[in-house]
Amino acid sequence: MSSKERFALVTGCGKGGIGEALVKEYACRGLHAIATVLPTESSDHLNEPGITCFKLDLTVEQSILDLKQSIQELTGGRLDVLVNNAILVLPEDQLDAATETTSDTDVSKGYTMTAIDTEIVPVKRMFDVNLFGPMQMVHHFHDMLIRSRGAIVNIGSIGGVVPYLGTASLVEYAASGDVSAETGPPKIISGEIGTNILKNDVHRQLPEGSYYAPLAPEFKKHVQRVPETTNRFEYAANVAAESLKPSPAAWFWYGKTTSIIRFFDTFAWRTFWDWIFWRDFKLAKLKDAHSKRLEGEM
Repeated sequence: MSSKERFALVTGCGKGGIGEALVKEYACRGLHAIATVLPTESSDHLNEPGITCFKLDLTVEQSILDLKQSIQELTGGRLDVLVNNAILVLPEDQLDAATETTSDTDVSKGYTMTAIDTEIVPVKRMFDVNLFGPMQMVHHFHDMLIRSRGAIVNIGSIGGVVPYLGTASLVEYAASGDVSAETGPPKIISGEIGTNILKNDVHRQLPEGSYYAPLAPEFKKHVQRVPETTNRFEYAANVAAESLKPSPAAWFWYGKTTSIIRFFDTFAWRTFWDWIFWRDFKLAKLKDAHSKRLEGEM
């Protein structure tokens, strides 16, 4: 091992996702790229020169400790880049089935659901992976990064900035900013990136009897939308380049819609997004439907 060799660790590198694109980008840039996948996932898509792959379950601390031991042996105790990318946005009751039937794909699924209809138990598991997972990675790997004067890259989303209908369970994206405040830049705010997440949420429906039932057609249209996206490999090239700068941006916005969202988040009033989404998601229709129902009950 050359003393000048650099190492980048990227969590959550399932097939078809951002992590896969990032780890391949770091390898192309001459770093020894280290990928992690779930214990149930295949790593065949990562069998490329310059990439070493390990299994990791972010909800199990011993799994993180085992990973650290393996990486210490591989790198001599150094790490130049840690990318906290792994996410879980699939409800608990669907996770086992997904890992059994889609072992060769990214098992991160969309979980679009209104706040009052969101199941709390699966969301707690999401926080275990999406928030507490990165916190544990920082806790256990900070010494290796300090030794190399390395960078911690936290992958976030515009979903943690603007209150889209049905994204209440994604507030851990915003909470992860607290981790970035201590670990330093860059915090990545990702726009619409071309991955499997939205594709796997197209059949989601509001639960029977939901207060939001009057908006069922709008909800269906929302989960089945096909947004214009940024190619994940283009995204990865820009994120990797930023992370390797001597002084990366504290917040790095990249991807479709990030420019306009960044502008209004910076210069508009705090309730601007409430006003926008009240109109876009036709919440007045919901209010009118329930007002009429209440009038009929009087």
